[in-house]
Amino acid sequence: MNEVLKTIGDLGIVPVVAINDAAHAVPLARALSAGGLPVAEITFRTAAAEEAIRAIANEVPEVLVGAGTVLTPGQADKAVAAGARYIVSPGTNPAVVKRCQDHGVPITPGVATPSDIEVALGLGLSVVKFFPAEAVGGLKALKAMAAPYGMLRFVPTGGIDAGNINDYLAFPKVHACGGSWMVKTDMIAAGEFDRIETLVREAVGTMLGFSLAHVGINADGADASLALTRSIAGLFDLGVKEGNSSNFAGSLVEVLKAPGLGAHGHIAIQTNSVARAIAYLGRKGIGVDMATAKGPGGGPPKAIYLEGEFGGFAFHLLQK
Repeated sequence: MNEVLKTIGDLGIVPVVAINDAAHAVPLARALSAGGLPVAEITFRTAAAEEAIRAIANEVPEVLVGAGTVLTPGQADKAVAAGARYIVSPGTNPAVVKRCQDHGVPITPGVATPSDIEVALGLGLSVVKFFPAEAVGGLKALKAMAAPYGMLRFVPTGGIDAGNINDYLAFPKVHACGGSWMVKTDMIAAGEFDRIETLVREAVGTMLGFSLAHVGINADGADASLALTRSIAGLFDLGVKEGNSSNFAGSLVEVLKAPGLGAHGHIAIQTNSVARAIAYLGRKGIGVDMATAKGPGGGPPKAIYLEGEFGGFAFHLLQK
């Protein structure tokens, strides 16, 4: 897959932005990055779009900037010249798609019917925009329409918000989602970039859904593990579940039969997407130990340890 499209999939959410004053572009981009989403789709519906894209590309290069609502090959030319690294269009216009392909810039054109999809496939595309998502039937319609096209992935946009984004992202054929609920035009116009940063951070938190799964304690041997498990279970009236390599006190505490990673043990954190969590933590400079990855062959990991220790504990990411 194209590296830009892969990055969009890792990010999971693409803020769809309408900017009326190009002077707002750079502070907006910095707010997006600080909130955990270094990506922006600047719609070509305003006169300031081209200049806004150029400003972000030049001054905030860590933000992956693209152009949305691109309707003509000429607009595609202007967007690419300004620094857009990807193009989004509301429909599938072969002339626009081919112009972007000539530029070597990925495009995700909009589809709403199987006929649209057939056109996109004929143009050699593997990722398309599902638009307007909620207005044309939402996730139920997308699942029905996507069923015959196992090779295609979708970016639903239109009516996506904090209340339904995880429903969409849980569908394996959804690559990412586009949305504007955290970057509303009136907030941008008012210069409310701190508020936008907060809303973006909340959106990322909603998408990743980090929560405590259990605490793991290292024990020295099977007998010691079982004894400690029974003691902890007795404190809180939890059941004891014996296993091959560890025992559980309810679902809260795992006691290993032999020392595992972490001087004291591990803390298991659940997430809606281990793959996106890895990408998110990587942007913070936190790596993972790929040797500990578990999951289906060829697919994203379902469990993995972070590199290093925190207070003597290893951290274990688990897929919800």
